[in-house]
Amino acid sequence: MKIIIGNRTYSSWSLRGWLAAKQSLLPFETELRVMDSPAWISGEAKTDMPSGKVPVLWDHGEPVWDSMAILLHLADKAGHDRFWPRDAPARMLAYAICAEMHSGFAPLRAGCPMDLQHHYPDFAPTAEIMADVRRIETLWEEALGRFGAETGEPWLFGRFGAADIMFAPVCTRIDTYHLPVSATARAYVDRVLAHPFLQEWTAAALAEPYEFTRYHIPGGVKRG
Repeated sequence: MKIIIGNRTYSSWSLRGWLAAKQSLLPFETELRVMDSPAWISGEAKTDMPSGKVPVLWDHGEPVWDSMAILLHLADKAGHDRFWPRDAPARMLAYAICAEMHSGFAPLRAGCPMDLQHHYPDFAPTAEIMADVRRIETLWEEALGRFGAETGEPWLFGRFGAADIMFAPVCTRIDTYHLPVSATARAYVDRVLAHPFLQEWTAAALAEPYEFTRYHIPGGVKRG
C-alpha cells in the first residue's frame, strides 16, 4: 500500500489518513506531495488523486480517498477491533462522533488552521470557535467517562482507535492556538500529542523545509 499525503505541517486530513494506516499495522509507504508547489497548482501532482485532494491510499492498484473512507477500508483489512469498540453502545457513539467530526466544526477548521510549525499564544478565539470547542469537550468527556473509564485505558473508547484518529488534528489545534479547555480535555490532548504516531508525524512536520504563509494567521511564533 501507498498513502499520498500533503504537507504534514498543514494537512489535517492527511494526518488522519496516515494515522489510520499506522494503526492498521499493515505495511505501507508514504509519499508527500507539496501543496501549493508548481506541480500542485498545475495539477501534475494530482494525476493519481481521484478527488484532487489528499490523502489517497493506493492498495493493489486501486485508490481509496477521503480520510474516513481510508479508515473504513483499513478496518476491513486489518480488523474492526483495531479501530472500533466492540460493544454496541460504545460503537454507536464512536460512529456518531467520528461522523460529526468529519462533517462539522467549520468555525474551528477555518479560524484555527492546522499549523505544526508555529503556535499562537495570544490568539483570541471567536464565540463560534469556542462553541465548537465546547461541543468537542462534551463529546470527549462523554466517551472518556462512559467507555474510557470502563477499560482503564486513556483513549476515548479504551484502546486508541478511530475516534482518537479523527480528533487528533483537533488536539493539535487546541495546543497550537492555546484554546482554553477543561482539565479533562487538556489531559486528553496531551496524551494524544505524546502518542508515538503523533510524535513521529510532528517531528517530520518540524523538519519540513517549505512554508506557506497563506496558511498562517497573524501572531504566530515559530516552534524550535
